[in-house]
Amino acid sequence: MSETTSLPERSRLVQEHLVEAGVDTTIRVLPDSARTAAEAAAAIGCDVAAIANSLVFLADEEPVLVMTSGGHRVDLTVLTASIGVTEVVMAPAAVVRSATGQAIGGVAPVGHPSRLRTFIDGALQDHDELWAAAGHPHTVMPLTFAQLLQITDGTVVAVA
Repeated sequence: MSETTSLPERSRLVQEHLVEAGVDTTIRVLPDSARTAAEAAAAIGCDVAAIANSLVFLADEEPVLVMTSGGHRVDLTVLTASIGVTEVVMAPAAVVRSATGQAIGGVAPVGHPSRLRTFIDGALQDHDELWAAAGHPHTVMPLTFAQLLQITDGTVVAVA
C-alpha cells in the first residue's frame, strides 16, 4: 500500500490539490487527534505559533477560510475591519462541513468542494515552516508561507 492510499479519503483529496498546485510536501498521519493547535504542536514538536489553524467564519453570511497562527486568537473586530465586511461570526459545524467537506479539527487549506475566499494571518510569515491540518483530525502537513499563499490564493491580513 502506498503512502497516499493509506491516507484518509479527505486527506487524499488534499494531496491531489497539492500535486495539482505543484506543491511538494508529505502529509503525516498522527497517532492521536490534533484538533487543537496545542495538540498539533505537541505531536509535531513545533512552536504552537507555527500551527496554521484553518477556521471557517461567516463574513456577511458568506463562508470564508481564515488561516491563523495557533499563537493567538482571532479578534473578530480586527478581522471584520481587515477583510472589509460588516459582520464576521464563527461558522457552525454544519456550515464548516458543507463548505469544506472536512470536519472541524481537520480542515485543510485546500481540498474543498469549491474554492473558499481565504485570508491568511500575517503572523504566519514569522515561521520558516508551518503545519496545517490535511483534511482529517489525524493528518497534518508542513508548508512554507509562500506555499500556503500559492495553494489558497489567500490575502494576507491582520486577525489579532
